Amino acid sequence: MVTSESYAWFDISEFGVEGKGWTDTKSFYDRFPAKAEGVVREPVWNLSRAPSGMSVRFETDASTIRARWKLRSAALGMVHFPATGHSGLDLYAYGGDRWRWAGAAKEITSQEPDCPLVEGMDGARRSFMLYLPPYNPVDKVEIGIPENASLTPIPPRDEKPVVFYGTSITHGACASRPGMTYAAILGRRLDKPIINLGFSGNGKMEREVAELMAELDPCIYVLDALPNMTAEEVKERAETFVRILRDARPDPPIVLVEDRTYTDAWIVPAKRQRNDTSRAALRAAHDSLVASGVGGLHYVEGEMLFGTDDEASMDSSHPSDLGFMRMADALEPILCELIQ
Repeated sequence: MVTSESYAWFDISEFGVEGKGWTDTKSFYDRFPAKAEGVVREPVWNLSRAPSGMSVRFETDASTIRARWKLRSAALGMVHFPATGHSGLDLYAYGGDRWRWAGAAKEITSQEPDCPLVEGMDGARRSFMLYLPPYNPVDKVEIGIPENASLTPIPPRDEKPVVFYGTSITHGACASRPGMTYAAILGRRLDKPIINLGFSGNGKMEREVAELMAELDPCIYVLDALPNMTAEEVKERAETFVRILRDARPDPPIVLVEDRTYTDAWIVPAKRQRNDTSRAALRAAHDSLVASGVGGLHYVEGEMLFGTDDEASMDSSHPSDLGFMRMADALEPILCELIQ
């Protein structure tokens, strides 16, 4: 704990974070182990340095919660992706029977933001959960509370997580804040730890990634890579990817998720064809795996992931917050049944 300006500051790395699949990482907030460097493709390795899906939980009676953190990249956002979602922090509080949004970082104008997350609370002691930036690697994250308040870390849960693998959509683009990715939403709804292995533009079902994922011990694997894969790539890689996971982990269900429908596919034939061909290839891979005796596979069609009104994306491909909510709505009953 560090005290400054009437605030006590806590380095969350000392609490332990949820969402880390490996402890032997090059930097604390990396998603892949250090040994993955030079094994997975360089873009995948670089993207794995950002802590998408990671969170920390704690209890406090503070009326104000601040945060300060050090970002490794000067790229704080993108044209279609706000800094609050790309490089920000997002705070939830447990409100009786569910996690409820409490506040988020808004003042992200440098690589070392320092700002309040929530102010003016009633001072009741509550449990909080803080989500880390999906896209920007961090070197340090600290929580600050008034000196007259107290804070107790909540250790990471010791139970099997849901492991999500996929593309920029799984990674978190383009949520307005980190807690609005569909993986984060589902983690709260299912009350399960999650591991997010989304890699923007690079969810390609590569053998090296499957072999790393096979080291994990999840309750469910969710594979959502089609937005980055052509039909030919699906034919070449999907069965091998699934077999590597199943050979190493006979028990956890493996959920194959089709790509969401481009919201302009109704008017751009090439996008409709892209959806149709990649889905046909994934369905064929699924059927071949089942026919060969691979069990525990589940299949989610993509047509309804964004709904039917073409309003759930801001660029036809990446979900808005509405799109992420709809994806979570579509996947929740399936995952809930598998967990139970």
